[in-house]
Formats: sequence, C-alpha cells, structure tokens
Amino acid sequence: MYRSLEYGDTARVIKPTDPVEYRLGTVTDVDYSTPHTTYARRYTLRFPKGDERTYPAAKVRRATRADDRAALEAALTSACVALRFACRIAHDYDADLSSGTASLLRRVVDLASLRLGLTLDPANPAWPQHTRNQDGGGR
Repeated sequence: MYRSLEYGDTARVIKPTDPVEYRLGTVTDVDYSTPHTTYARRYTLRFPKGDERTYPAAKVRRATRADDRAALEAALTSACVALRFACRIAHDYDADLSSGTASLLRRVVDLASLRLGLTLDPANPAWPQHTRNQDGGGR
C-alpha cells in the first residue's frame, strides 16, 4: 500500500550526487499533485547542515537510523575483508606496509566493536557477530 512521507519523516535520496545527499534528511514540505490526493509529487528535505532541497517523489525513499546502522555494518565488514586481503599481500611486499595495514585492520575491528557492538573476526570478517552484554542479552 502506498503511503507518502509526511512532515518530520526521515528520508534518503535514492541516487545521491553529492556529499550532502548521502545524509539522512527530514521532510519539511510535501507537494501533492491535487489538493485531495495522498500521492506526493515532490518532497523538500532538510539535511543536517541546514541545506534544504526539493526532489521528485520517485527520487526519495523512506529511511531511518536503523538503515544507517545496517549500512555501517556492511561497510565496515567490507572494509575489514579488503584490509585482510591487503595485509596478506603487504606481508610479502614490504614489512612496514604490512605492519601499517595490520594496524589499520585492528583499528577497524576495534571501532566496530566499541561503537556498534559488532565483532569482526579478522580471520573471517565476512561473518560479523553482535557482541553480548554480561547478562547474555544483545546490545
């Protein structure tokens, strides 16, 4: 069922073209095709830095902070996989490059753990595990 975005909803531009559009925006205006319809024609989004931009409804999708978390988990997992392969190559190429790459990999793993509660295993980073609290429950 179609449900248009409303004032205060959070949304994201489907195909961002600049750094501002990658951010989560808040709907500040909805332009309907006729006064008595629920189908939106355009949305005006306000981005965190205060920029306001208007987009056709087809170029905007509903998004939440949970979507941001999922995107961060996927990006950090991909980064960990790429750095793991870089470590293997750097090991044979240059000792200093190898230790620097390993240090960067360790930082990504620590960041994912500390800020997102995500456990990335550098030996097998494609399968992230969520860390558990002391009582056994999820974060």
